[in-house]
Amino acid sequence: MAKLYFKFGAMGCSKTAQALITKFNYEERGMKVLLMKPAIDDREGASVVRSRIGLEAPCIMVPESCDIFELFTKKHADCDVIIVDECQFLMPEQVDQLGRIALEKDIPVLCFGLRTDFATHLFPGSRRLFELAESITEIKSVCRCGAKATVNARMDDNGNIVYKGDQICIGGNNRYEAMCRRCWERRKKEQKMKGII
Repeated sequence: MAKLYFKFGAMGCSKTAQALITKFNYEERGMKVLLMKPAIDDREGASVVRSRIGLEAPCIMVPESCDIFELFTKKHADCDVIIVDECQFLMPEQVDQLGRIALEKDIPVLCFGLRTDFATHLFPGSRRLFELAESITEIKSVCRCGAKATVNARMDDNGNIVYKGDQICIGGNNRYEAMCRRCWERRKKEQKMKGII
């Protein structure tokens, strides 16, 4: 019986690399993979999933309005597995559609993404995955202090942590740093004392 999987972690924990390695493993066994990501994540250009270590593969870009169940049944029903990168940007209804594919079509669906945003709030797509996925796995990341990183700290152009703003701000290492909550809170206090916040 196929499952809906959610593999989550803080930024820099190799989620995308693991998604691409998983794709390779399926293809090495002669299986067809449907690789996709939400269209809002346009950092690497159109229709490509690229990891920080240089792995990359073409993908299907999924806009917010896309019915993924319909997309699968009409155009990709010959696929053996679905892999979704940056799944935190999915709409909750799209997570439901992926879950339906796993149940009704018996196709494994592996979703890789963030748990929370820069302010430690769940993304809507991640929340729905926590509610629905049959398998949930944390991919560990490390803070500069050596503790487990759980916070995706958003940085401004001066290297200060940002604590308010829009939930979605696309960026990589130039904009975000994975931190443990202790370091994140310590920096918040330091910035308040300096009048930065």
